[in-house]
Amino acid sequence: MSHKGTEARPRRKTAREVALDVLIMVDKEQSYSNLQLNEALNEAKLERVDAGLATELVYGTIQRLNTIDGVLARKVAKGTGKLKPWMRNLLRMSLYQLQYLDRIPAHAAVNEAVAIAKRRGQQAMAGFVNGVLRGVMRDLQVWDAPQNANAVELIAWNHSHPQWLVARWVRTYGEKETARLCAANNEAPHASGRVNRLYGTRELLLEEMSELGLEVMPSALSPDGIIGYGVGNLAQTSWYQEGKLSVQDESSMLVVEAVRPTAGMRILDCCAAPGGKTMHIAERMGNQGEIVANDVHAHKIALIAEQASRLGLSAVQTINVDAATLSQRLPEASFDVVLLDAPCTGFGVIRRKPDLKWRKDAQDVASIATLQSRLIQEAAKLVRPGGRLVYSTCTIEHEENDEVVSQFLQQHTKWSLDDSWKLHLPADKLAAALARSSAGMLQVLPHDADSDGFFIACLQRE
Repeated sequence: MSHKGTEARPRRKTAREVALDVLIMVDKEQSYSNLQLNEALNEAKLERVDAGLATELVYGTIQRLNTIDGVLARKVAKGTGKLKPWMRNLLRMSLYQLQYLDRIPAHAAVNEAVAIAKRRGQQAMAGFVNGVLRGVMRDLQVWDAPQNANAVELIAWNHSHPQWLVARWVRTYGEKETARLCAANNEAPHASGRVNRLYGTRELLLEEMSELGLEVMPSALSPDGIIGYGVGNLAQTSWYQEGKLSVQDESSMLVVEAVRPTAGMRILDCCAAPGGKTMHIAERMGNQGEIVANDVHAHKIALIAEQASRLGLSAVQTINVDAATLSQRLPEASFDVVLLDAPCTGFGVIRRKPDLKWRKDAQDVASIATLQSRLIQEAAKLVRPGGRLVYSTCTIEHEENDEVVSQFLQQHTKWSLDDSWKLHLPADKLAAALARSSAGMLQVLPHDADSDGFFIACLQRE
């Protein structure tokens, strides 16, 4: 007798199973967590609350990785390195819930971990998981930093950052500032976006969003910025699709104040992808003038062109050239302003991309700084006399920021730092950043204004 159509549907994955699959891929394949998570969420089609939990578990576990592994090392005799990736990451994810998520009852986190182990056909391992987790629950002191830890070791343990990176920041910013910086890196970022001035005012957009029940407010950092809490992905809203809004962090929006675009200017963005700053500049120009957006990756040029089309910006042109050879493609001294938003370690955006702090080392900083020095030399050739060069990064490393700029100025006597652009910044909101920054430069740390860490320098040519 046929029972066609009565086959059991495959069981949908839980939020924890989706998160675990992502963590395993990040661990085994060195995949980027944001890309892997987006793919997994699209496939799993979780309810919004469950998607939020999966996201929290992935990013939170990666953010707190070395503290969690330090605890596991005290409870797993053979060490985490000997565990299978699924087991290692199940324990990590479960410990994250036990220690850092107040809203999830401890017994629920343990029971779900045991259930996941059983569903993987590992009855014996389910007992092991239960034993480790309950052992941690009985021994709360297992979360304490190692005895006799120095300042660097304490910060690295308490805020879960690599010791080599903490040591660098302590040398640069001091112990207190570094602790605040690392704590901020573990905070969940709020949503932020930029209003397209061509399509309406910020006040009008905020009104429209508020009427639909969204918790939004004007950014205190940028006159074009809005921030939102619990609003989901702004890129999936009708305002984004209609070109009224772009997704961009507030610190990144400050670059346009250094560029100071006006109608009719000719501007070059050397490393433009994905195009946020290019579009901001074109919007401030009123779409009148010319902005050339370059990127070394051909597939990213298409993304820039898509953004320009979405936002109604005909002033944007795209080219596909290695930024280290731009003067071979474009006439020298032919732009009013050149923006070099240089490739960098990205240590200012750790709260959005927690993988970064575990993937890079001191050698990466040195090699990227060498590349940045080459690129700034090339970018400068394209600035007309009397024009400006704006150098920016989303890192907080001196070696990649003010040291690159200072080295360039030592070699080029017809260039000087321009400090006048900083008069347009909100002095109250950026008081700490302005106080620590040299003339013509701005170093924003994540805890200064609850935004990304960012560096900007403005240089003037004679």
